Amino acid sequence: MKKTGNFISHPIRVLVVDDSATARETLVGILKSDPDIEIMGTAADPYAAARRISEEVPHVIILDIEMPQMDGITFLKKIMHQHPIPVVICSSLTQEGSELALMALDCGAVDVINKPLVGSRSFLEESGIRICDAIKAAALTRPLRQQSVRRDLRKLTADVILPKPVHGRNLPSTERVIAVGASTGGTEAIQLLLESLPGNCPGIVIVQHMPAAFTGAFAKRLDSLSSLQVKEAVNYDALLPGTALIAPGDQHMILRRNGLRYYVEIKKGPLVCRHRPSVDVLFRSVAQAAGCNAIGVIMTGMGDDGALGMKEMHDGGGWTIAQDESTSVVFGMPREAVLKGGVKVVAPLSTISHELLKACS
Repeated sequence: MKKTGNFISHPIRVLVVDDSATARETLVGILKSDPDIEIMGTAADPYAAARRISEEVPHVIILDIEMPQMDGITFLKKIMHQHPIPVVICSSLTQEGSELALMALDCGAVDVINKPLVGSRSFLEESGIRICDAIKAAALTRPLRQQSVRRDLRKLTADVILPKPVHGRNLPSTERVIAVGASTGGTEAIQLLLESLPGNCPGIVIVQHMPAAFTGAFAKRLDSLSSLQVKEAVNYDALLPGTALIAPGDQHMILRRNGLRYYVEIKKGPLVCRHRPSVDVLFRSVAQAAGCNAIGVIMTGMGDDGALGMKEMHDGGGWTIAQDESTSVVFGMPREAVLKGGVKVVAPLSTISHELLKACS
């Protein structure tokens, strides 16, 4: 697989590992619909997968967690120890599955996707978009490779959820608000960021591209590791200093203001920039509600979700920060934000918390 400019010039060869024949057939059908992806093979268990890998190394592996003979976590550890290959975990929506999926991210998996189920045509189309994008992002996480992919122009903007912000309005001074957006590689980056922030920092709203049910477990983990109170957001949650609200998977999160106080609205809607929740939707709402009181952070991730929203925050007087290329797993979203002129500071992950606190003061 060769990557040049903004394109993958060779198809991404994928190995699908799942003990369910139905799941394998569904995934193969979804992946075959994308011209940038080829099926290298399928395997019903890790031992069959290991034999297939000995014959040809795939660009990306889709891996189930619960399988006979050897579970997916154990197999993932062996892969990362013996021959690191980008792995995308494909899991069901059970709470136990979400905990194991987060464990898999700790063990080196690139991303987590929902196991596709039978549903309406629109549901399957959205599942296909997410799965194919996850594969493309995973293929770009190899070290020392140019991180870019062919763009798909068939995507909606935040206009389908919110009107564009009106700049030049005199918004009252309020508490600072911090908005964070991330995708591939973002679970670790967000964890490191929150761990380095004090418990009395301004309220934080976060969009991490992640399936439904996994964001709750992710929020609980962050809550246990940081000085902040971290939770998966629900409708009308107040945004207070010392708290961080994670957008629930498969729903957009919008910041609203009532007087000098902030709260969030959780709502469904179409995919925006091919994602739900969308960073663009969150950032646009922050630009509208908080204006110059806002601080935006865009972190590692594939694509351009958040780039337009960050420009709107910037134009509304907010302070904007992008994670730098050297510390990003995929320097896609931050780069697009920089190219659109919406970033004031580009910083490595280790200093973003310092830049945030400096902006707050």
